[in-house]
Amino acid sequence: MATLPPPTRRLALLGPAFIAAVAYVDPGNVATNVTAGARYGYTLVWVVVLANVMAVLVQYLSAKLGLVTGRSLPAQLGERLPRPARLAYWAQAEAVAIATDMAEVVGGALALAILFDVPLVLGAVLTAAVSPLVLRIGDARGQRALERVIMGFLLLIAVGFMAGLFVDPPDGGDLAGGLVPSFAGSDSVLLASGIIGATVMPHVIYLHSSLTTTRLGSRGEGLGVGRLLSATRGDVVSALVLAGVLNLSLLVVAASSLQGFPGTDTLQGVHELMTSELGSGVALLFAVALLGSGLASTSVGSAAGAEVMRGLLHRRVPLLVRRVVTVIPAVVVLALGADPSETLIVSQVVLSLGIPFALVPLVLLTARHDVMGEHVNRRGTTAAAAVVAAAVITLNLALLYLTFS
Repeated sequence: MATLPPPTRRLALLGPAFIAAVAYVDPGNVATNVTAGARYGYTLVWVVVLANVMAVLVQYLSAKLGLVTGRSLPAQLGERLPRPARLAYWAQAEAVAIATDMAEVVGGALALAILFDVPLVLGAVLTAAVSPLVLRIGDARGQRALERVIMGFLLLIAVGFMAGLFVDPPDGGDLAGGLVPSFAGSDSVLLASGIIGATVMPHVIYLHSSLTTTRLGSRGEGLGVGRLLSATRGDVVSALVLAGVLNLSLLVVAASSLQGFPGTDTLQGVHELMTSELGSGVALLFAVALLGSGLASTSVGSAAGAEVMRGLLHRRVPLLVRRVVTVIPAVVVLALGADPSETLIVSQVVLSLGIPFALVPLVLLTARHDVMGEHVNRRGTTAAAAVVAAAVITLNLALLYLTFS
């Protein structure tokens, strides 16, 4: 078993998983988790916990692939797929990227509307404009600087999303009861699929594998791959436990304080209810955290889309061009008057449908000795990852059936 580096050096190795984790608390997560708590109380607590456990395994495998091979998942697929299959794969990945961007941009627009009464279309444009500025920090000062910026966003989000727990603490017995798997009708199954789609996110699977290809740099110099993998496990667990706690907090606050009230089907309505039930201070923190969530996650989404295009199409597209292309659907949807909160939930369903295309190749590649060498997955790890993939695909089939029936 690999010996871990000294504690101070382990701390220096933290970071890439926190960039990935910010996408796990994007506005789509806010919408699905708040909706789940407000409609079904604590019933879907187990779904949030299960999705986070699944995410830990998935993100570790993604980070491991990049660290061991020095190539991201899209790059690995770009080397192996023939041109027609590569283009088709890129097309579905781009659709997922657009759905991702829609959730994040719409969420940021909603937060700006709540905080400053900015029109939704203008808010979407402003939110989309921030991501190139955030990513430019990484280009100018290195990935470590970007990691610190994203960690700052996560701290802001944590304060805003957890504040309600201290004003109206949940009932421990009800919370524990929510850990027992159950559903409350077909609509709750649809929402559960959205929760998993918002937690095990395809674009972050692609991105995380690229973050670990070179992210260690001088921080990992002199350490063997085994030690770096041990540090990576700590990075992934720390970051995703934080993200899981934040997601669970959203559901629990809605279940304990907002259940049964009208208006919880929109984030504006949730903000108004928080103002009346939990106080204006908690509501303000929630809105600020929602804005931080949209701004940070859309930056991560932009980086993921660029990596997918680079790996599968072997082309680099200027970030501004990608921003314009992927933000147009969100702006059009808002300009046509679509309900923003429903748009967020639908976007998470689309994300859920894209998970198998990222997850299955990841499991197969990390189980291959010719790809991973001595660091190939153990049989138990591959079996667990296969179970996760099968569970997600089964939920997707249930989602399709419920949607069209």
